[in-house]
Amino acid sequence: MSVSGGPNVSGPRWLSTEELATWRGFVKLLQRLPAALESQLQQDSKLSFIEYHVLAHLSDQPGRRIRMSELAVLANAELSRLSHLVGRLEKRALVRREPDPHNGRYTQAILTETGFAYLAEAAPGHVGRVRDLFVDALTPDELGTLHRIADKVLTRIEGPSGGRADDGRPRTR
Repeated sequence: MSVSGGPNVSGPRWLSTEELATWRGFVKLLQRLPAALESQLQQDSKLSFIEYHVLAHLSDQPGRRIRMSELAVLANAELSRLSHLVGRLEKRALVRREPDPHNGRYTQAILTETGFAYLAEAAPGHVGRVRDLFVDALTPDELGTLHRIADKVLTRIEGPSGGRADDGRPRTR
């Protein structure tokens, strides 16, 4: 909705026509890009978009392991949803869970060798699709601008602590 009011009118600051068009285009991109990427992942690797990213996040961790609560933050998933997802990946021998050796109250997700090999096989097709749909559609300057925009908006979303609790641990939802 685009409604304008005078400078002394209290209430919402409505979006201008251009702001609304930009916002709607961005929302459409947020909806369609993950679906397009998931389609490729499902067809080529039998992985969902979030399964791929969970495996990728695990591959980036020291020892390819991380606490489930921290992985939930990285994957932007509720801990219960992530637990079900990891359970599915465990059945495929891509991930396993173990108690955290430093604090048994926590559980770690660990990328197995089979999981790492599976991810390594899935990655070229996924990266090719990301490049085709996203990276190659933009100039280097546009990519830099988008990176700065994403950082700026994420800072507002996550606040000054960067999405971390006061004690430095990632916030869980």
